[in-house]
Amino acid sequence: QVQLVESGGGLVQAGGSLRLSCAASGRTFSNYAMGWFRQAPGKEREFVAGITGSGSTTYYADSVKGRFTISRDNAKNTVYLQMNSLKPEDTAVYYCAAASSAYRLRGPYDYWGQGTPVTVSS
Repeated sequence: QVQLVESGGGLVQAGGSLRLSCAASGRTFSNYAMGWFRQAPGKEREFVAGITGSGSTTYYADSVKGRFTISRDNAKNTVYLQMNSLKPEDTAVYYCAAASSAYRLRGPYDYWGQGTPVTVSS
């Protein structure tokens, strides 16, 4: 079992930046691929970014490629999502997730955090 707690969400103006963090507890963190998802009001949850257990490989949704960066610090059991050049359409609740495989960065994911809201004003 893995417990995930996100933090770092908030209100930011368009063009600004935020860094989300997700702290994990439970088993060996590097055994899990990690991902970020988001869900905007009235929309389905969508994949944002994923990273392998070692951090050597990442994958991004086209909508965030070049603006968002996923990274992890296995010594701190934490995964990050650096979000730059934010747009109003990035407004959503952002969720951290863990997959029970170090390589399954595209999912499916098995464990989920409670989410942290991000609002981008125009």
